[in-house]
Amino acid sequence: MRSTNSDLARLATSGIRRFTALANEVPGCVKLTLGEPEFETPEPIRAAVSESLARGLTHYPPNNGRPELLGALSCHMAGQGLSYGPDEIIVTCGATEALATTLASLLDPGDEVIIPVPAFGLYETLVRSFHGQVRFLDTSENGFQVDSDALKVLVTPHTKALVLTSPNNPTGCVYSTETLDAVASVAAREGLVVICDDVYNQLAYDPFERLAVRHPELREQLVVVDSFSKPWAMTGWRLGWLACAPALKAEIQKMHQYLVSSVPSFLQDAAVVALATDPAPMRETYRRRREIVCERLGDMGLELERPAGAFYAFPSVSGTGLGSEELCERAIREAGVALVPGTCFGAEGFVRLSYCVSDDDLARGLDRLGGFLASL
Repeated sequence: MRSTNSDLARLATSGIRRFTALANEVPGCVKLTLGEPEFETPEPIRAAVSESLARGLTHYPPNNGRPELLGALSCHMAGQGLSYGPDEIIVTCGATEALATTLASLLDPGDEVIIPVPAFGLYETLVRSFHGQVRFLDTSENGFQVDSDALKVLVTPHTKALVLTSPNNPTGCVYSTETLDAVASVAAREGLVVICDDVYNQLAYDPFERLAVRHPELREQLVVVDSFSKPWAMTGWRLGWLACAPALKAEIQKMHQYLVSSVPSFLQDAAVVALATDPAPMRETYRRRREIVCERLGDMGLELERPAGAFYAFPSVSGTGLGSEELCERAIREAGVALVPGTCFGAEGFVRLSYCVSDDDLARGLDRLGGFLASL
């Protein structure tokens, strides 16, 4: 047999999944690894699927989404200060497909994408899968914010795009106006496309600015990605969307059409119902858990940039004398609590703790983590 894609052969499996699998081998291990809300999808959203099936919505929908959903998404974004018409939106199989189709549409072999780290590992994987090169921008020494001078140094004639995630996974931090302005200045001067992975925007605990709102002059260079997964506990539904100006959208929709054709027709009315469902109760639960996590991690002597959104904490564990992978492996085996090492996000010396689990699991996991650290 002839060889497969050599870029794929060099890719590792998801570190998050790997440590979750390791935790599954330890009976009773508390898993604080996945960004998987413990809530059920709200009942009205689920009920809409039954209604759609009863109406016979089982045939091919339009590739980019049914008109009702595209219109609802346009109105939803307008309420957030984002002006995108229904004809500038593509409904995707989660944010993952939105990111994949965008990068596949942008990259020629050897093109570069700047990724501020710590970052969700999917970005690097997708760039390399489409024969691109990654340029990492380390933010760990700058409060997880982008330094303008450091960004400028990374730009080369081959740089095509930059990925921005706010609130951030894994840090929970929100990008400052200084970061947004630095990115906008470089993007405008160099003609870069900025991919805004905004999947946690409705889980920010306080008002914050988004790049597309603060810098509307970049509209032709922006792709805004969003998802139903996190704010409405719809991870298994695989529903997301992207919005961008017509020139970019015309190319991205080709990839979307040939990769997945469309998202299931009978899920799209439920997505409309979701957009009319307030995610505030879930967000307030995460806010309350954030306070618990910050207090407990502080009591353990771990330094932490206070999360401003999402449902992750990313404390430094450099003071333990252990590398992040060794610490996480030992915590699973010796204490029965699972975290994700910072190496999975391009940041050694940190671990990610997910607090979108039940209150009982969170309390038990924090107790076990505290006892483990005290034993080192």
